Amino acid sequence: MSPIFDWFFQQYNEVPTLILILELIGIFFGILSAWFSKQNNILIYPTGILSTAIFVYILAYYGLLGDLVINAYYFSMSVYGWYIWTRKVDAEHYTPITTTTFKEKKISTFIFIATLGFIYTIYQVFDKWTDWTAYVDTLTTGIFFVAMWLLARKKLENWIFLLIGNLISIPLYFYKGLIFTSFQFILFVVISIYGYRAWQKSLNKPEKSLLN
Repeated sequence: MSPIFDWFFQQYNEVPTLILILELIGIFFGILSAWFSKQNNILIYPTGILSTAIFVYILAYYGLLGDLVINAYYFSMSVYGWYIWTRKVDAEHYTPITTTTFKEKKISTFIFIATLGFIYTIYQVFDKWTDWTAYVDTLTTGIFFVAMWLLARKKLENWIFLLIGNLISIPLYFYKGLIFTSFQFILFVVISIYGYRAWQKSLNKPEKSLLN
């Protein structure tokens, strides 16, 4: 083995094979979900649900409470988003991509602040303020909570929040020892940029098909 390879993956030396395999499977479905999101394809939700369910188990194994809560929230938002995306605005068209209204901006702000308070309380109760990552976790959780709500509502701005959260998560997950997941966020950054551009072109155009 090369020193570089050993340095990158030494965190997995004592990780059970099952956990490593599950992480790779979760990443695979996570990438699929991100790609389907960029394509404005309803398959974002079944693939996303599989990915988040797997990561809830993995993060529980690592004891990463903040990340676990994020993925549990993703799961619930996926169910909600699946409903919103399949809702028809008329006999032929599904919910279109739009930008956030003033009311939705206020709701987004509330979600962000409420999330910070919620995660702070969880970390207090379980005495998790033991590392600088807890503070970054709190911030990224707030960002991703807003992003997932906006994604479920088919709002263009979800990509901006996802881009910020993904950029922060690259070094964060690398530091935590989830190297493959860290690499996944690099790809998510790229998808976030292209997703924003793709959705911008489809803005305010009701969809006749959910499988693009």
